[in-house]
Amino acid sequence: MKTISSVVEEYIKKKPFLQSALAQGIINLTSLSRIVKPEIEHELGKDIRNGAIVMALKRLSDDLEFRATHKILKVLKNIGEITVRSSLTDYTFLASDKILVHQAKLLEEINDNQDVFYTSSRGVNEINIVISNVMDKTVEKLFKDEKCTQKAEELSSITVKLPAENVSVPGIYYFIFQRLAWEGIVLYEVISTTNEFTILVNDEQVDMAFKTIKDLKSL
Repeated sequence: MKTISSVVEEYIKKKPFLQSALAQGIINLTSLSRIVKPEIEHELGKDIRNGAIVMALKRLSDDLEFRATHKILKVLKNIGEITVRSSLTDYTFLASDKILVHQAKLLEEINDNQDVFYTSSRGVNEINIVISNVMDKTVEKLFKDEKCTQKAEELSSITVKLPAENVSVPGIYYFIFQRLAWEGIVLYEVISTTNEFTILVNDEQVDMAFKTIKDLKSL
């Protein structure tokens, strides 16, 4: 049987930004109840008092499932080194039978220049390469026979070192990426290893992205 609390909970769960704001106590519950009232009434098929919705929202906001728990905050406070690299180019190629051969030759070139930033990931149908723009001519020469579906220039990367416990605490990446989205940061790429992740952003947004991530340490 549907109840006001269960319907309100399902409504909030479908709206991550609203869920986070509710957990942080930055929403006027009375005003929010007026906004959601028509949908809650439609779902229940009857008229509902605003006060009943307010009480359901209050219980929800107090629930640890709907707030940034102390475990998440502990991980964020222990964020390690944050490294920024600029002057990067992001290539996307369609996967082919020979593309790994070309990539191997590119790695040989990179081994002669340890200052070059390079990362690559492979999906089912495409391969992505992010590299310092000083290597653009080399990439275009080696991959001239491959189908390049996208090339983005004037990008910067931000690499974040996370504490080891990040793999056992749910919601870490959601929390970080939500904050970046709130600031209007566009992520070109996200690359991760076990205890590090790297985001690729436009040069114009790198300062804001860096500040947003750094500020997480002081929550």
